[in-house]
Amino acid sequence: MTRYLWTPTEPASLAVHGTAERLPVHRLFFVGRNYHAHAQEMGVTIDKATAQPFYFTKSPVHLLDSGATQPYPPETQNYHHEMELVVVLGRGGFQVPLQRAPELIYGYAAGLDMTRRDVQLRLRDKGHPWCLGKDVEGSAVCGAVRPMPGQVLQQGEIVLEVNGAVRQRADLSQLIWSVPELIADLSRYYHLQPGDVIYTGTPEGVGPVQPGDRLQGRVAGIGEVDLTIAAPA
Repeated sequence: MTRYLWTPTEPASLAVHGTAERLPVHRLFFVGRNYHAHAQEMGVTIDKATAQPFYFTKSPVHLLDSGATQPYPPETQNYHHEMELVVVLGRGGFQVPLQRAPELIYGYAAGLDMTRRDVQLRLRDKGHPWCLGKDVEGSAVCGAVRPMPGQVLQQGEIVLEVNGAVRQRADLSQLIWSVPELIADLSRYYHLQPGDVIYTGTPEGVGPVQPGDRLQGRVAGIGEVDLTIAAPA
């Protein structure tokens, strides 16, 4: 039995619809600019014929269950919401052919990728990594996973409301790169594992939140995600 100098942090995990068991999380991958309208609001045009998906990661320790209350983070004046479809893998694979990518899917959830936008843009403009803008404590929020092994979502409404007002609304059919395309592409770079989680990108309408705001998002047929922003800690 391994003896540690102090008690290790409990592994990250997600709730699963229909069971009291929790799903252990291995890694968190995030897809950037996967809806044309969001890319445009960020000042970029995506030509799928010549572009490739790009990714960033967050530490699994920053994962929050839906329903949490999270303090407004330090060192930002422009903390943004990004509503996303989340894909959870139940099988691993490396250099997976596109037609076999659905075999890796365990299920889906609704999630939020929270972002220090001012920090992200400052780093981007200097050509620096986005880590301080994206890898923020409590910034990966996720609802319960709905098991849908091997199923590919091709359409369905995705919506985010802040204090009851709609901020983001789109359809999954508007994803530039589909779920199988993302899995196959990521597997070129990583030996994907069960418990890997992919946030598939956000639609247009991202914007700032303030202490006291309540965020409520949903993906049709999948589930909901809920977050309350508290005063800075």
